[in-house]
Amino acid sequence: MPLAKIRDRLGKSLSPKNLAIFEACLIGLVSGLAAVLLKQGVEWLGSIRLILTQQYPVWLVLPAIACCGTFLAGLLVQRVAPETSGSGIPQVKVALAGLGGNLDGRVAAVKLLGSMLTIASGVTLGRQGPTVQIGAALAAQLSRWVPTSPDYRRQLIACGAAAGLAAGFNAPIAGVLFVVEELIRDFSNITLGPAIIASFIGAVVSRILGGQSLNLDQSLTARYTTFSAQEIPFYLLLGILAGLLGVLFQKGIVQTTIFNRRWLRIGLPLQMALAGLIGGIVVSLLPPLFRNYAGLREFMLTGEPDAKSCAIAFITHFCLTIIAASSRAPGGLFAPSLILGSALGYLVGLWEWEIVALAKPTSYAFAGMGAFFCAVSRAPITSVVMIFEITTDFNLVLPLMIVSVVSYLVSERINRGSLYDELLALNGIELKKEKPVGGFLSEIHAVDVMQRQVETLSAEQTLGEALHKFASSHHRGFPVVNNGQLVGIVGQADLAKIGTKGYHEHQLVREIMTPQPVTVNSDDSLSEVLYQLNRFGLSRLPVVEGRKLVGIITRSDIIRTESTHLARETSGKSNPTPSYVVYQTRDPAVGKTRILVPLANPETAGTLIRLAAAIAREQNSELECLQVLLVHRDQPPSETPVRTTQSRRLLKQAVRIARSYGVPVHTQVRVTHDVSQAILDTIKERHIDLILMGWKGATLSPGRIFSNVVDTVIRQASCHVVVVKWSQSLQMNSLDNPIEEVPNTKSCPVPLFNRWLLCIGGGPNSQQALKLLPGLLKLGNQPEIRLCEVFDPNQFQPDKTPLYQAREFLNQRVNCPISATPIYGDSVPDVISTLAQEYNYDVVLLGASREGLLQQVIKGNIPEEISRGCNCTVILVRSAIGTS
Repeated sequence: MPLAKIRDRLGKSLSPKNLAIFEACLIGLVSGLAAVLLKQGVEWLGSIRLILTQQYPVWLVLPAIACCGTFLAGLLVQRVAPETSGSGIPQVKVALAGLGGNLDGRVAAVKLLGSMLTIASGVTLGRQGPTVQIGAALAAQLSRWVPTSPDYRRQLIACGAAAGLAAGFNAPIAGVLFVVEELIRDFSNITLGPAIIASFIGAVVSRILGGQSLNLDQSLTARYTTFSAQEIPFYLLLGILAGLLGVLFQKGIVQTTIFNRRWLRIGLPLQMALAGLIGGIVVSLLPPLFRNYAGLREFMLTGEPDAKSCAIAFITHFCLTIIAASSRAPGGLFAPSLILGSALGYLVGLWEWEIVALAKPTSYAFAGMGAFFCAVSRAPITSVVMIFEITTDFNLVLPLMIVSVVSYLVSERINRGSLYDELLALNGIELKKEKPVGGFLSEIHAVDVMQRQVETLSAEQTLGEALHKFASSHHRGFPVVNNGQLVGIVGQADLAKIGTKGYHEHQLVREIMTPQPVTVNSDDSLSEVLYQLNRFGLSRLPVVEGRKLVGIITRSDIIRTESTHLARETSGKSNPTPSYVVYQTRDPAVGKTRILVPLANPETAGTLIRLAAAIAREQNSELECLQVLLVHRDQPPSETPVRTTQSRRLLKQAVRIARSYGVPVHTQVRVTHDVSQAILDTIKERHIDLILMGWKGATLSPGRIFSNVVDTVIRQASCHVVVVKWSQSLQMNSLDNPIEEVPNTKSCPVPLFNRWLLCIGGGPNSQQALKLLPGLLKLGNQPEIRLCEVFDPNQFQPDKTPLYQAREFLNQRVNCPISATPIYGDSVPDVISTLAQEYNYDVVLLGASREGLLQQVIKGNIPEEISRGCNCTVILVRSAIGTS
C-alpha cells in the first residue's frame, strides 16, 4: 500500500517519538476539519429551516422538516452504518476497551452526514458527541491504512476522540481529560503526549475556521460572573439538584429506550422520524427563541431570562432530548446537558437573587452547565475544565468544583455508572475495570506459541535442492541458516528469480535468498508479532534469540491461540446479544449423547438429517435440529416478532426422517443477530457432543476458509465438528426422495453413499472419523472402504502403523470390503482428488492429525482444492477441543 510505504519511509527518517507526533498532528487536523464541516453544515441547513418558518406556517414547517430530516438520517444509518446510531460515545468506549467495535472511514462519513441531517432538522441533540466518534473513526481508519499493533491502534483512537471533543468545544484540555476520565479510565498503557497534541491541533483548526464554540462575548461573561463565600450553600443546592435531575434524565433515556425496543416495534428510520415529529410539534408551539438552540443557549447565559422562560427551556429540553436520544438518532448529549444545566442554574440564581442578592444568576447558569454535564457523564474534572476553557473566567473555578463534585457524589450515590455505561449494558456489553484493556495478546509471548520444529534450508544447498523441498512441502517459505544462525529467508518470490534472472539449479541458495529478514524475538508479545505481520504483509516470521533461530510463528498459531482464549475465557469480554428460542419440541431424552444439525437449505436438509440419524442410531444419540431466523441488529432477538411457519414445516419434515431411523429428535427455532452465535448458544445450552453442518463448497471470500458461520463454529465450538460438502449432483438438483415425500420406513438408503475413501493421518481427528464411519456406512446398500495415508516420496521408511491400526479397528466393527493403501505424493489435495476421480468414490472422509492436515485446513489449502478437484461429497472431521 502506498500509505504503508510512506509510513515506512517516515519511520526510517523519523524516530518513533517524532513519528507519533506527526500522526497526532495529522489526526488533529482531519478531526478539526470534520468538526468544522459538521458545524457549518448544521448552521447552513438550520438557517434554511429558520427561513422557511418565516415564509410558511410554523406549525407545518417545523414538524415536516424534523420528520423528513430524521427519517432520511435513519435510512442512512440503518442501511450503511448501524453503529453510528446514538451519540457515538459508547461505541468509542468499546473500541478503546479492546472489545472490538467498528470504527473506520465509513462510520466517520455516515456519522457526519447523519448528525448533520438530524441536528439541522431541529432535534434537541448536539454535535459534540458525534465529533468524538468521527475523530476516533478517522484515527481508526488511519490505523487500517497503515497496519499497527493493537496497543498503538488504541493510542490513535484515543487521539482521535480527544481531538474530536476538543474541536467540538474549542476546549483542548477538556478533550484529553474526557478521554482519560470517561472513555479509557485506565491510561497506564496510553501515552498522553500524542493525544494532547491532537487535541490542541483539533481545537486550533476549529477555532480558526469555525469560530468560537459558544459564540459568547468574553467581556460579558467576566462582567456577569462573581463568587463569594456566602453563596456556597446555594451552589451546594445547585449540585444536589443537578445530581438528582441528572439521574432522572439518565434513567429517562434508558427506560424510554427499553420501551421503544419492547413496544415500539418499528424500524430505526420510523423511530427517529417519530421523535422528530414530536419535537417539531412541541417547538412550533413555543416562542420563536426556542427554534434556534444555539441562540437559546446564549440567551440562557447572557440574556437575563425570567423564571418562566428558564422553566419552559428546562422542561421541554428535558423531555424532547429523552425522546430524541431513545430513538437512537445520531446526535450527542453534551449540548443538551449544557442547556439543561444553564436553565437549572439560572433558576437557582434567580432564587438566590431574590433572597440575598449576592451574585448575578449568570454565575449559577455557568456552574449549572458543569454540574448537569457531570451528572450525566460522571466526569467531574472534565466538567470543571471544559466550562473554564469555554469562559476563561477564574471566578468560576471554585463554584464549578463545588457543584461538579456534589453533583457527582449525589448521582453516583443514587445510580452508579454513567449514561454511556448503561446504554452499553442494554446491548450486553459490560466494561470490567479490573481487566487489562490492552488485550490478552499483549500478555502472551512468541516463545509460548511458536513452532519449535522448523524446516530450514542451508545457505550452501543448491537451488535444485531448494526447488525440490518447495515441491514436497506446503510451506511457501523457508528460513536459511548457517551453523544454526539465521542468515536469510527464501520465499516463492525469490524462486521466481531463477527463471527471470538467469540462475541455474547448481547455484547456491545464498545467491537468491533475502538477507537480514524480518524477525521477532522469543520474548516479544503476540501484539508485536501481529503488528510486524501486518506491517510487512507476511504470513510467518522467524523467532530468534540473538541471531540463533529458535522457532517460527505463523498467523495460524495466533488464530489458534485466540480460539483457545475465546473458548475458555469469558470474563471481561463483551457479551454478544444472545439468541432467543421462539419454538421448540422435545422427545424423551434417552440417548447417551446429542448431535446438533443446523438446517438451512431445504434441498439438502434431508440428506443431512439422514447422515446425522445414521450416526445417532449407531452411537445411541439424540438429534437436535435447529432453524435460525436472522433479525436486524437494531432489534433485540427476544423482542422481535418473527414468522416461524416455514421453519416449523421444515423441522417437522426433518423429524419424520429422523423417526424413520428410530432416533429421538428435538427441534428448536432461534432468533438471532448472528447465525454462528445461535449455534454456539445451542451447543452450550443443550450440551451438544457433535455438530453436523453442511457447506456449499469453496468460498471466494477473503479471509474465509469455509464460510463465516462454519469458520466460527470450527474455531470456537468445544464439541466434535463434522462439515459436509455435498457432491455436485446434490447441490444442483433436489433429492431423489424430496423431503416432502419421505416414506415412513426405517430403511431409507441413499445409494450415492456406497464407495468411501478415508484419508488417515493419525491423531484425534482420524480417530473421530473412524468412530463415525460404521454408522455412516448404513447409508449405503453395498458399502466398501478404502483407507489411504499420503507420504512424502522422499521419506525413508514412513510409519504406516496408524493406517493398519485403522483397518483393524474397522474390521472389528463393520462387515464390508476394506483396503488399506499407503500412497506417495507431493500434494495431499492432488492425491485425494486424483483418487476420488479415478475410482469414482461417492464420499471422501478426511480425518487427520491436528498438526498435519487440519493445520493446512486452517490455512485454507486443502478444503478449497479438494472441493474444486472432487465432484463427490467431502466430509471433514474436527475432534472436540481438548481431545488428546
